[in-house]
Amino acid sequence: MNLHLEKAKDKGKKAKVKITGSKSETNRLLLLQALFPNLILGNTSNSDDSEVMSSILQQSKIQNQQSQIFNVHHAGTAMRFLTAYFSIQEGKEVVLTGSTRMKERPIKILVEALNQLGADISYEENEGFPPIRIKGKKLSQNKVSLPANVSSQYISALLLIAPKLENGLELTLEGEITSVPYIKMTLALLNEIGVKTSFVGNKIMVGSLLTSNSQLLNVESDWSSASYWYSIVALSEIGFQITLSSYKENSLQGDSALVEIYQDFGVETTFNTDNSITISKERIHNSQLTSHNSQLNNSPDIAQTIAVTCFGLGIGCDLTGLHTLKIKETDRLEALKMELIKLGAEISVTNDSLHLKSSSAIKEKISISTYQDHRMAMAFAPLALKVPIVIEDAEVVSKSYPDFWKDLALIGIVGSEVH
Repeated sequence: MNLHLEKAKDKGKKAKVKITGSKSETNRLLLLQALFPNLILGNTSNSDDSEVMSSILQQSKIQNQQSQIFNVHHAGTAMRFLTAYFSIQEGKEVVLTGSTRMKERPIKILVEALNQLGADISYEENEGFPPIRIKGKKLSQNKVSLPANVSSQYISALLLIAPKLENGLELTLEGEITSVPYIKMTLALLNEIGVKTSFVGNKIMVGSLLTSNSQLLNVESDWSSASYWYSIVALSEIGFQITLSSYKENSLQGDSALVEIYQDFGVETTFNTDNSITISKERIHNSQLTSHNSQLNNSPDIAQTIAVTCFGLGIGCDLTGLHTLKIKETDRLEALKMELIKLGAEISVTNDSLHLKSSSAIKEKISISTYQDHRMAMAFAPLALKVPIVIEDAEVVSKSYPDFWKDLALIGIVGSEVH
């Protein structure tokens, strides 16, 4: 489905939007719940990724076949976390596969780390890539090393199964660590269920936990999903505001960096007593601001949103720390470059950075390719406040935010299907 978006004439100045739980937190807690069934989860994400993760974990419990095949489709987090989970399911054999793109996304570093701990994981097709065959067993080792600049999902996958290892886990990260907030999120969730952890220098220690107490864990709403609303507010007139539920001022999510970053664009955040936040356009962005600079090692998922916001405001940006974007649903740096150029932008990218020059015009009615990437669709949608725009394969948003187009209509961005 291709969606033509434009601003309605009667666009209001206020709206309230309910956003479901963080996909990142939900997927971590789903795995912990599978390991410790006493855990009860609230406000979980309704994203495709979380639904896939939940479904596979449920199926693995009720099916008794000697060998099972599970398809994670496009869900990268599910692929990494389930690889670790099934490696410790003694006596169970599974094959994890996915979409064509998933079969191009590397998993060798995680597989090698698990095999060093004693796992039995092999490749079904291409060395270093899914699909993989996992023969679950008791892991006897408890020490392993990883390059520190790899995707935090590899690191978190190991940390999440650590409480079930006989002697816990001692993980050494070699080099400069990236995506620290996601590692800290995993450790904080482990602490919440009673697991002792430490993160000193480049060494992470996780203790073992055989059983957990029954407890309810409420998932904070997703800051990555909030980023598109920050962009909408930034591109709106002064006085426009949106209230989103439910967020914590001391969030575990790295993408909460939005609060500070978007002050550059005239957007202020108020944390309300009911755990909602109100984001409002308080002023025109700083007239002296010709270019925005952000180092996004800790929050690469908001890079697309920031780049499109800057383009929509007519200012340049220099974004760094983006090396993990090359192996996402698509090569997000190249995808951003291609689509922004269509709109009239002057932009260049490297393996880990993006550089956009300020511009004064946006081409109208351009059709934006989304590359099977949910974040491409949602990052470009706010530009409809400036010019009519077409988003190709709009249904891809279901991967993380299924209600996005419905919610967008609440603030007067209307969509019509085009063929």
